[in-house]
Amino acid sequence: MNDPLYEYIERNSTRQTEALDWVERQTHLRSIYSHMLCGPVEGRLLNLLTSMIRPERALELGVFTGYSSICIASALPAGAHLDALEINDELEDVIRGGYARAGVEDRINLILGNANESLSQLSGPYDLVFIDANKREYVKYYNAVIDKVRPGGFILADNVLWSGKVLEMEHVSGSGAHHTDAQTKGIMEFNELVANDPRVENVIIPLRDGLNIIRKK
Repeated sequence: MNDPLYEYIERNSTRQTEALDWVERQTHLRSIYSHMLCGPVEGRLLNLLTSMIRPERALELGVFTGYSSICIASALPAGAHLDALEINDELEDVIRGGYARAGVEDRINLILGNANESLSQLSGPYDLVFIDANKREYVKYYNAVIDKVRPGGFILADNVLWSGKVLEMEHVSGSGAHHTDAQTKGIMEFNELVANDPRVENVIIPLRDGLNIIRKK
């Protein structure tokens, strides 16, 4: 990111590990979507939140190249594990290579395939869920996981500000104009659903592209 404030935050936060350096390099070499990495600041936040929550079972929807998986899994308490769901198997070697370099491969169950189909095969309870997959499907993901999260458990949803498009679309919707951006619609519907769900309490923090922190009551 070419944001001086973000760069300052990154310089003054705990540095990412060598394993994450490797994943970041491989992502830039192997994918044209390297901007999808959560990055060192959000990665460190995921790591710290996991350390605080101390989940016995965690779930990740959307692995990409495994950066966020490593951030979560490396903070899991002894005996805990992460179910990591990813639809794209083309970068499986990068994912597993990063897991091995970080020494967390025994804590992660990588499940390749459609997330909605995979979720139907998984049972809870989960203590922590991280959602960072198809933005059009966020509402479906939420509805699929909410009953699998224990009371007091957390759901973290990434990209909920969607480069500011949620605010732009709110203005467009208010004027009565039609907007066809399905991803922005999906994010907005998700944020509104969470904000009005009496089963949870939440806050959106404007870190990077927005992180919705949701606690099930």
